Amino acid sequence: MNRRLAVSVAACVLLLVQYLLGMAVNVAVVLPKHHPGAAASNYFSGVASGLGWVISSGPAWVAAHAAFGLALGLAALAAIVLTWRSGSRAERVLAVLGLLFIIGAGFNGASFLNYGNGFSSFIMAALWALATACYVSGAVLAVRRA
Repeated sequence: MNRRLAVSVAACVLLLVQYLLGMAVNVAVVLPKHHPGAAASNYFSGVASGLGWVISSGPAWVAAHAAFGLALGLAALAAIVLTWRSGSRAERVLAVLGLLFIIGAGFNGASFLNYGNGFSSFIMAALWALATACYVSGAVLAVRRA
């Protein structure tokens, strides 16, 4: 298995785990209304506070969901590095889009954590689906080029 395919498959597996963790959070966790970052007037400092709190002291399912989001970001960066060196133009575009969709999903997850708006959860899920499509497509292209 070539490295581009391995990274795309790993990203797909992480995205699947992330989806399952998100469903567990959705079903089993009620987030407290008051925590670091909640209703922050400055969005970005609120994201940092909320993310720090949820990973270190938040409910276990939410902490795992946030930690896997960070792992996804690292996998997405690895996919970009590998495709930039030896991938096709389409693979590069898919890798960059995958990273952007993951970042967008992460920020919408943080928005949901801090502000509790359901549409942020919907946007996070939609961006998850688009990121998954990017990495599945990247895996198909990597197999075709092998």
